[in-house]
Amino acid sequence: MKQNLPSENSSYRYFSRDLSWLSFNYRVLLEADDDSLPIYERINFVSIFTSNLEEFYKVRVAEHRAVAAGLKKVERGERSESIRLLKEITQETNRQLAERTRIFEEGILPTLRMNHIIFYQDPEEMEEVHKEYLHHYFTEEIFPYLLPVPIKKKIIRSFLRDNRLYMAVRLKRKSKYEYFFIKLPYSKVPRFIELPPLGENSYIAYMEDVIQMYIGDMFPGYEPESCHCFKISRDADIFVDNIATNELLAQLKQKVRCRKNGAISRFLYDWHTPQDFLDYLTEAFRIKSNELVKGDRHLNLEDLHHLPNPNPHLQTEEERPQPITLPWLEGKNAMFHHVGGKDLLLFYPYHSFGHFIHFLYEAVHDPACTDIMITQYRVAENSAVINTLIAAAQNGKRVTVFVELKARFDEENNLATAQMMEAAGIHIIYSIPGLKVHAKVALILCQNKRGGRARSYAYISTGNFNEKTARLYADIGLFTCNSVIVEDLKKLFDMLRQRGEQPVTFKRLLVAKFNLIPELKKLIENERRLARNGKSGHIILKMNALQDPLLIDELYKASEDGVQIDLIVRGICCLIPGESFSANIRVTRIVDSFLEHARVWFFANNGANKLFIGSPDWMKRNLYRRIEVVTPVLNKELKQQLIDMLHIQLTDNCKACRVDNRLQNIFKSRPEEASIRSQYYFYDYLLQKEKQKKK
Repeated sequence: MKQNLPSENSSYRYFSRDLSWLSFNYRVLLEADDDSLPIYERINFVSIFTSNLEEFYKVRVAEHRAVAAGLKKVERGERSESIRLLKEITQETNRQLAERTRIFEEGILPTLRMNHIIFYQDPEEMEEVHKEYLHHYFTEEIFPYLLPVPIKKKIIRSFLRDNRLYMAVRLKRKSKYEYFFIKLPYSKVPRFIELPPLGENSYIAYMEDVIQMYIGDMFPGYEPESCHCFKISRDADIFVDNIATNELLAQLKQKVRCRKNGAISRFLYDWHTPQDFLDYLTEAFRIKSNELVKGDRHLNLEDLHHLPNPNPHLQTEEERPQPITLPWLEGKNAMFHHVGGKDLLLFYPYHSFGHFIHFLYEAVHDPACTDIMITQYRVAENSAVINTLIAAAQNGKRVTVFVELKARFDEENNLATAQMMEAAGIHIIYSIPGLKVHAKVALILCQNKRGGRARSYAYISTGNFNEKTARLYADIGLFTCNSVIVEDLKKLFDMLRQRGEQPVTFKRLLVAKFNLIPELKKLIENERRLARNGKSGHIILKMNALQDPLLIDELYKASEDGVQIDLIVRGICCLIPGESFSANIRVTRIVDSFLEHARVWFFANNGANKLFIGSPDWMKRNLYRRIEVVTPVLNKELKQQLIDMLHIQLTDNCKACRVDNRLQNIFKSRPEEASIRSQYYFYDYLLQKEKQKKK
């Protein structure tokens, strides 16, 4: 859907943020339709698509429902806009779910069968020997954990938990219907049950199909008439008031506990459910008609990432590039020595995240190091980063960690790790009221023997300090001892200590809420000026999401001035390419083995290229309601590496799509050209760089 700019005098338009996101998620689903991928990798993309959609309903759709119902104060016209959007979201979601069914039933299941894995989708398909086996399995393993709850309209109103799979059962007794629901016992019994092999074939069944087959055993004297699964999604967003830190901690704990009690945003049901049965359920559970979403016979397909592989010889996923370990960064004080003489860029997951851990370890053991400061947004469980910071505190270093408690779905983990660090003697700065800190930065301060400032080190990244996601997300980190950047980072941490109360001037870093937007406008305006003067203006922007209308307008104006603009945007992109005002703008989307997460910005500057990396996307929340940090990349060799990476991604003709002015994902594949799969091509590029160093 295209939306007009609020100003009636403007001809500029935008894609809907939510429909653009659905376009991205559909691109994820298309990976499940790629028969060149190993079958279990395709199945995993079905799981990712479904999990993404679940979160979308918990957050975005839940917000629109609250607005549409008049539960949130909004500006004039926003309520009708949300009502209209909800209809379009439902329509597009239903289309995509139908496509998921096609891909699964016509592509994935036959491929499993070709590999001698029979994944039963209907009890009627089952061999008699398996029915006998499952009857015994039901009696011994499943039945003891089933607790039927009666459904009685206007008499009993049972609470349904978020994201749990339930089975609704309709029984007949003395020509009258009675209704029950059962929560599927996932914690006790596997969702996917492996059955005895027959010949060279292996077999798998769904737990809910087994329950359905033998539901009569639970209700002697009743005639089972119909049973179907359903689930609900609840509003999972947490709104924290602008309050003091001690009150914030208590409020956050309370709201995280209440998350599973949020308003219903979706009632997903088996589309085979008879209409009168569905009507009874919706009335009993007080489900509104606009909360209904049709689903497949089997719901919660995000569970497919747990699907067992009974064939040990079957390749489950592609052989992905393994992180490159750089031996010249592994010796004692090797990181400090190298960065002391020359800036360093590491590209994860192509390079090992272990080098960053080594960087912290050097600070732990360097007698000149006095302070370590770092931001925490999302960290891994049992994090090596956290353990190293604790070791630093125990070794007498002053360690300061800013912990963003409001990182969605990571609130509990962040709170637990913060309390663990605090107990170890680390100084914790908690969330700032009304502001989220999304920056991914670290600072190591050193002093000389006279007590003055010695050479110190800064790290600015596009990704979190998380060893787990560093193997899955494509991110970039810059190590530098540039004194101006170091001083800027120190100002940032001082500002965080002061809870953002004092104005700060940054000389080299671009920081959201301070100088980021004015500097971006200047950079774009410079390319416009060059183009107007007959020179070649060129901008390449790589990010996860592009939404802010003010900066989109700047890009539209640059396009009208003749600036060539290439956008590499993985997810939401509200900018519409291919219109009269965007004729010089192209949008590329890449979905592959690793999640493209880096933010890299290139401005040609008449040959004197300017390049930046950092944490923010061009979303309203990033630019106006968060602390984000962007650094220039100053070293000529490192700038060229970033330019090469961008050009490789723009020439990808395997996993890259062009997003057109109707939000379609159009693959760039050209049979006559040599295949360029950018993630694997760039990995080889980095390997070649290492080989050249050894010569």
